[in-house]
Amino acid sequence: MKKLSILAAAATLCAAFTTYAQAAGGEIAVIVKTANSNYWQNVQKGATAAMANAKGYTMTFQGPAAESDIAAEVNMVENAVNRHVAGIVLAPSDPDALVPAIKKAWEAHIPVVLIDSMISDAGKQYYQSFLSTDNNKAGELCAKAMIDKVGQTGKVAIMSYVPGAGSEIGRVGGFRKYLAAHSKLQIVGPFYSQSQMATALNQTTDVLSANPDLKGIFGANEPTAIGMGRALAQSGKAGKVVAIGFDGNQDLQGFVRDGTIQGIAVQSSYQMGYKGIQTLVNVIDHKPVAKVVDTGVVMVDKQNIDTPEAKNVLY
Repeated sequence: MKKLSILAAAATLCAAFTTYAQAAGGEIAVIVKTANSNYWQNVQKGATAAMANAKGYTMTFQGPAAESDIAAEVNMVENAVNRHVAGIVLAPSDPDALVPAIKKAWEAHIPVVLIDSMISDAGKQYYQSFLSTDNNKAGELCAKAMIDKVGQTGKVAIMSYVPGAGSEIGRVGGFRKYLAAHSKLQIVGPFYSQSQMATALNQTTDVLSANPDLKGIFGANEPTAIGMGRALAQSGKAGKVVAIGFDGNQDLQGFVRDGTIQGIAVQSSYQMGYKGIQTLVNVIDHKPVAKVVDTGVVMVDKQNIDTPEAKNVLY
């Protein structure tokens, strides 16, 4: 019986690889947390550029109207599996909810490459590679920048986005742990905007009002950091409360230039899209790929915003 089990497992593995090989060409489905964000649109730009070298493939790009609409993203993955796509590049909005859908792709011998956010350990066997910022290190980088600006004591607020998202867990976790290890700063929050700029603006306004002695504030993703910056400007606290943000669209660049935000940790979202497509095609072509790829992060402030290093990641 053991021999039969081993033979069956080997046959299943061979079938998976054979299916990948036969799938050379066809649709690549890129599914992200939301289509309504400059960050994810920059991922799309990178993916589109990579498709120029992916001969025989076409690409579809989609995401829910909001990052909090996890059920919609699950449906998108399941629909891609039902269409028998050649492969999926996925930014999972929840570490647990997407696992069953990714498992369905695995069972259908459809390779999956994850970008931006990790899924739970229960799903590790169902994807081939994970490309992302090291969010824990990025959170630490933001915390170090905060301590450098505000000192060792006082109150710092955390404006976060979707609780439980893989990137959020690493990013905010890294920020909090670094502050606890290297300062006596008191944390206010975190507050969750659900990645809605207007919600972040209102939440930040309330936090600033309730904490007139606040020394610093951290906006943990693009829409949250924009809302944070607008609240600081509208309340007259711009430049008076140290602000560290995340991501690097035109709004956030403007806040750095005018001093509303003192620094932004910028991911290479373009590279996530570009390398995501490259990696997926390599999987289909039986070329070796790393299980985990760090796509990097750059801390951008007023001093380095015009340098080549910063321009390579800003969007």
